[in-house]
Amino acid sequence: MAVMSDSDLATAEADEAVAAVARQLSGVRRLGVAFSGGVDSSVLLALAARALGPGRVVALLGVSPSLAADERTAAHAVADQIGVPLIEVATHEGDRPEYRANGPDRCFHCKDELFTRIDASVVAEHGLDAIAYGENADDVRRDDRPGSRAATAHGVLTPLATAGLTKADVRRIARSFALSSADKPAAPCLASRIPHFSAVLPRKLSQIEQAEAALRRLGFADLRVRHHGDVARVELPPDDLPRAAAEPLRSRIHEAVTAAGFRYVTLDLAGIQSGAFTQAAIGEAAE
Repeated sequence: MAVMSDSDLATAEADEAVAAVARQLSGVRRLGVAFSGGVDSSVLLALAARALGPGRVVALLGVSPSLAADERTAAHAVADQIGVPLIEVATHEGDRPEYRANGPDRCFHCKDELFTRIDASVVAEHGLDAIAYGENADDVRRDDRPGSRAATAHGVLTPLATAGLTKADVRRIARSFALSSADKPAAPCLASRIPHFSAVLPRKLSQIEQAEAALRRLGFADLRVRHHGDVARVELPPDDLPRAAAEPLRSRIHEAVTAAGFRYVTLDLAGIQSGAFTQAAIGEAAE
C-alpha cells in the first residue's frame, strides 16, 4: 500500500477543511469575514474563498486606534495573497465607557462594536447574507474569550470551530496554502497590553504600538509590551531573554521603549504570556 507523503497529507487535510467549511456555508451566496490578518481569520478567508469562490467573499477589517499600523498593512497583504477584496470598517469602541473601563469583558465590547458596525448598510453595499469570524475549536474551550459571546449575539458564523478545526489544524492548513500569516505569532489588539480596570486611552495605545514596532525592528518577532503607567513590562519568548538582557540589545531596548514615553523598562523573566491579564482576573474572581 502506498504511503502518503507529508505534502499529500497536507493537501488532503486542506481539501477536507474546504469541504467542511463549504458544508457550514451551505446556502450562503456572499460571505463577509471579520478579518484581522491573523492565522485564524486568514485560513477562514482562504477556505471560504475556495468553498464559495473569491468573488463571493469579502474581508472586513475593523480599524481603530487599537489596531497597530503594522497589523493593518499585514492584513491587506494577506487578503491580496488570497485574492479577496478587503473593506475597512471604522470602529469606535473607544467611545464606549464599558470598553474604556477595561474589565475582563473588554473583548466583548470590542467585538460587539465590530459586529454592530458591520451593519445593514455594509451588508447591503456588498450584498452579504452572512458574516463569519475565525474562532477555532480550541477557542471554544477557553474561558477568557468574551468576544465569542458578541458573535453569538449577532448571529455571526464560526465555521472553523463548527468544523472542529483546532489551532494546530489551522496552522497546518495555512502552511499548505503557503499563506504569509501561517507562522505569524498571535497578535491580539493593543488594548490587551493594559491591565484590567486601568483605562484604555489613545495615548496608552500609541505608546504600546510605538514600543512594540521599535522592538520588532530590533529583530523580535513575538512580543508584548505591557503598560503599567510609567513602567513598560516587556514579554518575550524565553529563548529571546538572554540576548535581550545582554549588550548591545539591552541598551537598544531601553532606548527604544523609553522613546515611546515610558520611564522604566522591565524584562519579564516568565516570558510571553498570552491572555495574562484576563486569565489573572478570571482566577481572582473564582477565589
